[in-house]
Amino acid sequence: MKIQFIGGARTVTGSLHLLHINGKKILLECGLFQGRRKDTFEKNKNFPFDPQDIDIMILSHAHIDHSGNIPNLVSKGFNGLIYATAATVDLCQIMLRDSAHLQEKDIEWVNKKRAKKSEPPAEPLYTLEDVEQAMEHFVGVQYNKTIELFDGVSFSFRDAGHILGSAGVHLEIKEDSSKKFSLGFSGDIGRPESPVIKSPDILRDLDALIMESTYGNRIHSPVEEVEEELAQTINMVVNDNGKVIIPAFAVGRTQTIVYVLHKLFDQGRIPEIPIYVDSPLAVDATNVFRSHPECLDRETYRVFLHNGEDPFGFSRLKYIKKVDESKELNDKPGPMIIISASGMAEGGRILHHLANNIGNPRNLILFVGYAAEQTLARKIMDGEEKVNIFGEEYQVKAKVRTMDYFSAHADQGELLDYLRLNTTNKLKHIFLVHGEEDQALPFREKLLTRGHKNVDFPASGSFYEI
Repeated sequence: MKIQFIGGARTVTGSLHLLHINGKKILLECGLFQGRRKDTFEKNKNFPFDPQDIDIMILSHAHIDHSGNIPNLVSKGFNGLIYATAATVDLCQIMLRDSAHLQEKDIEWVNKKRAKKSEPPAEPLYTLEDVEQAMEHFVGVQYNKTIELFDGVSFSFRDAGHILGSAGVHLEIKEDSSKKFSLGFSGDIGRPESPVIKSPDILRDLDALIMESTYGNRIHSPVEEVEEELAQTINMVVNDNGKVIIPAFAVGRTQTIVYVLHKLFDQGRIPEIPIYVDSPLAVDATNVFRSHPECLDRETYRVFLHNGEDPFGFSRLKYIKKVDESKELNDKPGPMIIISASGMAEGGRILHHLANNIGNPRNLILFVGYAAEQTLARKIMDGEEKVNIFGEEYQVKAKVRTMDYFSAHADQGELLDYLRLNTTNKLKHIFLVHGEEDQALPFREKLLTRGHKNVDFPASGSFYEI
């Protein structure tokens, strides 16, 4: 068996791994690479393989950096089945359509610049029609149900606890009549104490593991401290009559933030100020969360569902889909909280809210998750005093704060706990993916000191035979 690491290798975006097993090719993930505009389009457009040669695809979860290039894959000739959990299929229905809409809007902007240079118009990465075609390939699979892919190859999903419907993948492989070989793909690993969804179901008894390492060198804050910190932060901005602007991924992060704000509001720890979720995708995604209560954790049942309450809705909260209502927020005085996508601030309505609020020192830009290198969110998080939004320069005068607790990724300690149940004698190979060097390399050293012998940090394009 060979593994080719293509995307999500030494970076946190564009996840794409190719397995060569028994003459078949299985693709794990097909995500969009996110970063500098000039780098992203060509990297996403062209695959280093012929999509027609891929037999099967397995998708761990719906985040765009894992699923967002599937329509392009299908439009270029992939004709196999795409296995995912039922909740992931439902989320992809809305997320890939939203992504296609953004692709088309983005190319409109590019073509305006090309026209000024008398250059021919460019085509979008994919269209809504491509998404509709791609969705016909999806097959929903229950957690813990074994699916036979080909002779000698089967798999099952385990709940990864990252977002609704997220899964780790456990592959059982038998090559050339030899004994079985167990390969695990962690997908993105969630946090055991994270609100809303269930804790991760750890992949066990593996011979090899492809494992995420996004926060391999970081320890998140405890939940009790974070709720108090969030309450104090909001109260500070309220006292200044400012606005709290929260760039948040529409799926997962937004629902977690809303859930925690709901708790703080009910407990009287934050005042009755307006809270807006300004993201059509987040509105639709929240409805998907409501339709999959089987994925929600015990606390959500105990605090809200048991009493017939909606964990994602309360009196001061308003979900916004219409563009006119979004624009009206610009003229509304503070205090207020605006949650808007995307989390890396590379597109969507959050760009308008940043442009309108980043220059006011009474306001706060609150980051609640990871941002890849070269993204606008990362530049603001890193303290750049001037940033470009819509091609114009803005001074960063608003306060900036990052709260890593709300990340849906496990931290170093939680990643080590994930591995603890796989004995060193059984687990012979670990491949660290979906992590930048400053996170993955210290985590690799940690694993080596704990007795794991073969821990690799594959470069993009590298092959490994196991």
